[in-house]
Amino acid sequence: MDTENNRVAASLSREEQLYCSLTPTSYEYFLEGRKYLPGADSRSPLFYSPYPVVLEEGHGCWLFDVDGNKLLDFTGNHTSLILGYGHPRVLDAVRRQLEKGTAFPGVTVPQVRLAELLCERVPSFERVRFTNSGTEATMCAVRAARAFTGRQKIAKIEGGYNGSWDDVMVSTHPSGEQSGDLLRPVAAPASLGLTPDSIDNVVVVPFNEAEVAARLIEQHAEQLAAVIVEPVMGSAGMIPAEQGYLDMLREVTERLGILLVFDEVISFRVAYGGAQEYYGVSPDLTCLGKLIGGGFPLGVFGGRGDVMAMFDPSRGSPQIPHPGSYNANPISLVAGATALELLTDEAIRLLNRRGESLRQQVRTAFEDVGLPAQVTGLGSLFAIHLTPQPVKSYRDTMQADADLRHRIFLGLFKEGVLIDPRGVGCVSTAIEEAEVEQFIGSLRDVLRTLSDPGSPVGFRS
Repeated sequence: MDTENNRVAASLSREEQLYCSLTPTSYEYFLEGRKYLPGADSRSPLFYSPYPVVLEEGHGCWLFDVDGNKLLDFTGNHTSLILGYGHPRVLDAVRRQLEKGTAFPGVTVPQVRLAELLCERVPSFERVRFTNSGTEATMCAVRAARAFTGRQKIAKIEGGYNGSWDDVMVSTHPSGEQSGDLLRPVAAPASLGLTPDSIDNVVVVPFNEAEVAARLIEQHAEQLAAVIVEPVMGSAGMIPAEQGYLDMLREVTERLGILLVFDEVISFRVAYGGAQEYYGVSPDLTCLGKLIGGGFPLGVFGGRGDVMAMFDPSRGSPQIPHPGSYNANPISLVAGATALELLTDEAIRLLNRRGESLRQQVRTAFEDVGLPAQVTGLGSLFAIHLTPQPVKSYRDTMQADADLRHRIFLGLFKEGVLIDPRGVGCVSTAIEEAEVEQFIGSLRDVLRTLSDPGSPVGFRS
């Protein structure tokens, strides 16, 4: 085994070798975990070479791994923990609920309370229902759209991630060969095992190409139940929608009797009432997840009362059943309600100012070393794309330097800063100016090392 480990270590890059020297216990857990878990984990996006770090504790904006490394966190568990780790108000609410019970075979007060908070906060929410994840929320919203319109197909955005169920696991990260022509993108399966109908029932439209997208929607209008869109494309790299693009989607769907579904699992944080408030565009249905659970599993879907009425069992059998033993579990509900109460308009404005400051400083750091990079994002969200071309859609990211991005990620880890391996991140309320300065200082150190022509880890020519 030692010989094999030595052989593998010799094949690693310098950054990976440094990473391995800092995380030997994580490596042991990785080897042990692979005996029982494919890839030693249950979330495929978390894997990166040579192996992912094993995290043990989180406090505020700091994480600690099993080797004792202290990491300044700019991931928020993929934007979920907008208040940081272990916020005392959230933990107190959860402790009080734990003493009462974790789940019940009936309605609870926390469910009514959080539903009220959401409907007061988001004007497009006339009625809401709770699930356990954003994936379940988008699944229910699309099912509702199909039932309400009597149509089968949906339109989704190329590069958009709307959950892991079959009908939206299409063209999430297609290669250039898979994606086809911009004027008519190909519906490409994002996984093996999808049913043929999953592909046939999806019309893929480009992001931020209003005329092209409108034409494709109009061509398939008689078959389209819904258009689902992220106002800020998360998995594609925190790419905001252009105002005219969302305006177009609202106009064309309303005119053609198609439901407009906003996937705000990530973008809900950009304004008090979500991205729909920021853009001034009101969808028919909205899906939430991540931050809405205050650090616990929770999803929400809701919108127009006439559409949501199909889930109503109080007038006989519902047109759309919605079972689930842990739907609206009170632990997640009280955590989510507490998080919403803390996310005042003022708190979100402060977060957004900090996010804009961070994005601008990241741009300057890359400019100062002469490395072409695009920094996208909105509000407290950011992403780094190592490409000289402006980024306004997923296609613009296809030629970005993934190898250099990985080296920067590992370099930041060595400096004690954690971002998502895909180059994306976010700011939490636990992060203040001092932490932003630390991140920028660490990034500058990493870029200086990589840009030094005499360094063994310098940029490749």
